Amino acid sequence: MHLDVAAIRRGCRNCEIKTFRHLCGAELDHFRNAAKADGALTVACTQQAAQFADEAGERPDGINFVNIRETAGWSRDGANAGAKMAALLAAAAISAPDYPLVTLSSDGIVLIYGRDEAAIEAGRLLADHLDVTVMLKQPGDIVPAAATVFPIVKGTIRSARGHFGAFELTIDDYARPRPSSRDRLVFDIPRDGATSHCNLVLDLSGEMPLFPAHDLRDGYLRADPRDPAAVLRAVLAARDLVGSFDKPKYVDFTPGLCAHSRSKLTGCHRCLDLCPTGAITPDGDHVAIDVNVCAGCGQCAAACPTGAASYALPPADTQLQTLRAMLLAYHEAGGTHSVLLLHDSPHGTPLIEALARFGDGLPTNVLPLAVNELTQVGLEAIIGAFAYGASAVRFLLRAKPRHEVTGLSQTIAMADAILAGLGFDGRRVATIETDDPEALDAQLSGIEMLAAVERPATFKTVGKRRDLLRFASSELHRLAPTPVDVIALPQGAPVGAVSVNTDGCTLCLSCVSVCPTGALRDDPERPVLKFVEDACVQCGLCQSTCPEKVITLKPQIDFRAARASAVVIKEEEPALCIRCGTPFGVKSTINRVAAVLEGRHWMYPAGDKRLEALRMCADCRVSLMSEQQFDPFPGVRERAPPRTTDEYLRERDNKH
Repeated sequence: MHLDVAAIRRGCRNCEIKTFRHLCGAELDHFRNAAKADGALTVACTQQAAQFADEAGERPDGINFVNIRETAGWSRDGANAGAKMAALLAAAAISAPDYPLVTLSSDGIVLIYGRDEAAIEAGRLLADHLDVTVMLKQPGDIVPAAATVFPIVKGTIRSARGHFGAFELTIDDYARPRPSSRDRLVFDIPRDGATSHCNLVLDLSGEMPLFPAHDLRDGYLRADPRDPAAVLRAVLAARDLVGSFDKPKYVDFTPGLCAHSRSKLTGCHRCLDLCPTGAITPDGDHVAIDVNVCAGCGQCAAACPTGAASYALPPADTQLQTLRAMLLAYHEAGGTHSVLLLHDSPHGTPLIEALARFGDGLPTNVLPLAVNELTQVGLEAIIGAFAYGASAVRFLLRAKPRHEVTGLSQTIAMADAILAGLGFDGRRVATIETDDPEALDAQLSGIEMLAAVERPATFKTVGKRRDLLRFASSELHRLAPTPVDVIALPQGAPVGAVSVNTDGCTLCLSCVSVCPTGALRDDPERPVLKFVEDACVQCGLCQSTCPEKVITLKPQIDFRAARASAVVIKEEEPALCIRCGTPFGVKSTINRVAAVLEGRHWMYPAGDKRLEALRMCADCRVSLMSEQQFDPFPGVRERAPPRTTDEYLRERDNKH
């Protein structure tokens, strides 16, 4: 492949660039010398990465490997791919922080769930490796084995929960076979509600999966019993699932930031709606994430408006730094009309490699970037990419995704609204849903050449998604073709305002007490309701809590909000205590209460002096009651003392 070294050097200005023709062979000594030197080292070859890693040994600074061949050089436009190679090298130099691990353990106890001999045969294949139990749903005539190698029972799984190493199944129609079974298995009287615990489940029933997004449930293996090859693959996979295994802790969760609920009233439920595996459940005022079940789709973190849920592979700020390095290097190397192609490694990488080996390769202006899960990408990454100079963004999805991508669709809809509102014409953000390299080539080649920002932003930030979104959107607004101050967004956006019907608002300030971010505020000196839009996360707690139901959410992005001070929504004259002059409430509310009670309630006869108590502060009200020796229960018969347990038992015995 052709190497445009000059373009690569323009894009990677602070790096020493060396080129070779056979670094893994005749020129290997050059690599050995480079590996001995201090500092970061990037090798633009992934095919021989294992060889280079062995040669380098335990290098303190490690080695970054990046593929510039299938992603750039092997293309019909490979001779002009220097800017893209610079972008790929720059992105590879951004290191991601370590992430915590979750350890799951299996003792090899497997339940094989099926209908016929296919399940029993799978049991025979696994019997020497795992602790096998075969359960058949409504079995036909099954010939008993001469010797019992593993249990065969019958039953129907009513429900299933748990995770790798700790599954719990509720089983109906459960029965064991009689040892006296002769020509066919005869089962005992069945019972419902039996419980089974196992480490693994091999589902060969051919029915609906036992779990949502079942492909993401570690330890749950499923195959069509009519497909012997699929059954064999599942058996081989199950055979090796004994011992302890580490998986990433994909999401870091801070319960104190969660805006799910207050006082048993529900506010934000974005993550609950989006989680495909059911790993997220309500837990009082916040939610709980089961790290054992979580499969790392990242939709909860991408949608979380407060930052309570944050993704770890990598964190959002590291991802944005990678985009920054890639797009700025591409621009500095002379590249134009960049299309950012986000993909995952299991699906996207093989498609790109197939296109490079057997087709025309990726277009020169298409910059591929692998992420752990496409659904982890948040609004801040898309907005940041355009601020850094991207012309378009595409997400490469499977033709049939392994789980719902509703969260990603919502993110794209919000990005579309912002980009269109700022004057970026054309189809800027979209998905490509295919498993076919030729279809991928056709869609990438059909992307129109759209103008990017004239001078890309260079900001570099750290922090939570909301901070990143605030800064990225501000920069994009500054660089936009036709900037406007306010853009309406779809429902579910993490930013916006509230609309309050002030005629119905009584300034009870219930909304202030539940607002998790302080967007709604009061003033201890006077009856007033204030709002800070930059702090609003559109959680909906104020709307749920308002007793008058006068609050509605207004999803929008106001680019002035970060610099705006608190806005007064409603302010009224305070009620002053008629005795000491202390402000103690809202004057209009006190007047309404007094008007309703005077002459209509036995405690407040018309014209009675007691009515003055309503217009006093708490301290003066107590003093008045004491001075007048006010009895709130005149004429009420004294209640009999409560009965003790012994008295109750004696009365009961006397009756009998």
